Amino acid sequence: MGAERRNAAGMSRPRVSLGVLPDDLYIEPEPWPRIGRTPKHDLETWTITDDWPEHVPVTQAELDVFEAGFGDLFEELFGPCR
Repeated sequence: MGAERRNAAGMSRPRVSLGVLPDDLYIEPEPWPRIGRTPKHDLETWTITDDWPEHVPVTQAELDVFEAGFGDLFEELFGPCR
């Protein structure tokens, strides 16, 4: 068969050759991810930004969802509802 392959229908098609990427691409290829342990990060260089408002509005529907899922845990931690 050489440089051609036959697909399921018996048709032959030329083999695709992956060449060198053109220089004018607007994306730069990233290196493959490392295999193994992740590198240690220097926590001194991290910046934590808290841009949440002082009071975050919560709807009754959101409270109902949390109460349905975590009601038993809330009662154990904070006591029963009054």
